Amino acid sequence: MLRYIVHRLLVMIPTLIAISIIIFVIIQLPPGDYFESYIAELQSQGESVDMAKIEFLRREYGFDRPIMEQYMVWALGMLQGDFGYSFEFRLPVSEVVGDRLYLTALVSFATILFTWIVSFPIGLYSAVRQYSWGDYTLTFLGFIGLATPNFLLALVLLYFANVVFGTSLGGLMDPQYLDQPWSWGKFLSVLEHLWIPVIVIGTSGTAGMIRRLRANLLDELEKQYVVTARAKGLSPLRLLLKYPFRLSLNFFIADIGSLLPSIISGAAVVEIVLSLPTTGPMLLGALRSQDMYLAGSFLMFLAFLTVVGVLVSDLALAMLDPRIRLHGGTTR
Repeated sequence: MLRYIVHRLLVMIPTLIAISIIIFVIIQLPPGDYFESYIAELQSQGESVDMAKIEFLRREYGFDRPIMEQYMVWALGMLQGDFGYSFEFRLPVSEVVGDRLYLTALVSFATILFTWIVSFPIGLYSAVRQYSWGDYTLTFLGFIGLATPNFLLALVLLYFANVVFGTSLGGLMDPQYLDQPWSWGKFLSVLEHLWIPVIVIGTSGTAGMIRRLRANLLDELEKQYVVTARAKGLSPLRLLLKYPFRLSLNFFIADIGSLLPSIISGAAVVEIVLSLPTTGPMLLGALRSQDMYLAGSFLMFLAFLTVVGVLVSDLALAMLDPRIRLHGGTTR
């Protein structure tokens, strides 16, 4: 196990280097840079442009250097904890991302808990009570959840919350708590606004997990070891939770690789519709304005979480399922 972990950690180094090169090249592919976009925006508004100041900033942040030199400065800076400067927000990248990271993590963790709490009991019931009226009803609701666009559900719930509860949503807290330190009142305001993005973002994920859990569990319930356990008199609940349910969670553990970056990136479209101050709209804005350091550093952070998540999921699968081994070859 230790040898395998060390090997995977060593493989992560060239993987992240290759990812950083790809990210940097893709960000540099559009013509121009942030300053050209900024100049075009000022000219469209009829404002004057101080070209001397623009040229000074371009030289100050190395935009006049060769692309390879720009990449080395950016990559070495990240290794030292310097993620660069966001020109759009006029702040260091770490400060821009840090302010939004907590709210994004809060929304994502609440969504994950909502998905697990709802999907596991429903998936178990649908598999055990296959073709019952409850199974048909829950299956129908699951298909509706998969087919409903998240942004449309967000608009419906915005209207519903305003009419029924009198909650005007346009963020994750009331306006008086913006840019204020955390307090009990601010926490309660966040909880009041949190349920709508959690339901909207978690609906499709919950429906998909129910369908996959039901299908995997039905497959496990048909295998010979289940028949043998029943013949030995094992109680139905203990049999279900100890063997078939545990083995049917392989897909759930394998999703950890994509789960970690999704916690930080969030659901950008829903967050834009709900005007949430999270990282999804920030990343889209950075890509649109060619804010290179902000977009590149955030994408690298997501890539790092993906690589770590894949490692964690591989180790968890080996511990969960005795049929999975961390080494190749056949066992006699």
